[in-house]
Amino acid sequence: MSFEDQKGTSAVREQHRFDEAALAAWMQDHVAGYQGPLIVEQFKGGQSNPTYKLITPGRSYVMRRKPPGQLVKGAHAVDREARVLAALEKADFPVAHVYGLCTDDSVIGTWFFIMEMVEGRIMWDATFPDVDREERPAYFAAMNATIAALHKVDYKAVGLEDYGRPGSYFERQIARWSKQYLADEEAGRNPHMDRLIEWLPTAIPVGEEVSVVHGDFRSDNMIFHPSEPRITAVLDWELSTLGHPLADFAYHAMMYRMPPLIVPGLAGADLKALNIPSEEEYLAAYCRNSGRDSLPGYDFAMAFNFFRFAAIIHGIKGRYLRGTAANADAKSRADAFPALAELAWDQAVRAGA
Repeated sequence: MSFEDQKGTSAVREQHRFDEAALAAWMQDHVAGYQGPLIVEQFKGGQSNPTYKLITPGRSYVMRRKPPGQLVKGAHAVDREARVLAALEKADFPVAHVYGLCTDDSVIGTWFFIMEMVEGRIMWDATFPDVDREERPAYFAAMNATIAALHKVDYKAVGLEDYGRPGSYFERQIARWSKQYLADEEAGRNPHMDRLIEWLPTAIPVGEEVSVVHGDFRSDNMIFHPSEPRITAVLDWELSTLGHPLADFAYHAMMYRMPPLIVPGLAGADLKALNIPSEEEYLAAYCRNSGRDSLPGYDFAMAFNFFRFAAIIHGIKGRYLRGTAANADAKSRADAFPALAELAWDQAVRAGA
């Protein structure tokens, strides 16, 4: 799969069509300043919740909606996504403005929300090939500072004290993704995943921290300023909750151990030639930005995140087999599942399994 396939928009895919006139009528009543006519296109990216570009003569918007069809309980929570965006905007964290949320299935068939269309650049390739070599460290510094800033947000002050259950994050997440993996019989079983489900609960590091966590903080889930090394909006908050910042940062740093398989990865890249900071340098920068001396349990958190990511891809495989996957490249992602499961177990071995 080419990352080029994820860029831009296309006509709305057959399985994700809806009553566009009904949407336009809802926006007329609920989105301040909306004026039609409305043209709808679908973004090629977006693995879980179908995402659309809504074009009007005056401005463009973005709509995120739950996919149609049978859904895993608790997944595709667009209402939570809209809530965290609105809360983080109060904290001056870079997110798109939310114009409205609809929880009435009768409008277009599923819940959805409308947000600002933020213009800029998305880095689909973790080597940042479209950025000058001399400027790449500044872009990595911007990502690092942004995730550290997220973990410093006073979640109680912005009204997110009940956005998740504080504490026992790793235990709960391991249980959640194990349950979803085991429940999706159509997607099948994998020996590496089965071993991880046994090992992970036995190796959780001691110590609790609580912050807002994004859950999918990658270079292709943020919008950079058109010409500056500055992040103007972080996207795709579906997996966000109150959690452990160690888990969130390690997921972001997975790029160093992830081949460019189905998400941006740096494994195998010549970082020195690219002028990209090493994994060790990037970890040290996060520690500085977050005001800590070290990050104990980092390798465990890597294993956990590779497991979690493999479980997510396993879910995409199941949705592909059922015909409800949102992404046009769902098959290639489903096909990558065995390799990801093996990578996840490799991280467990590195962490002492």
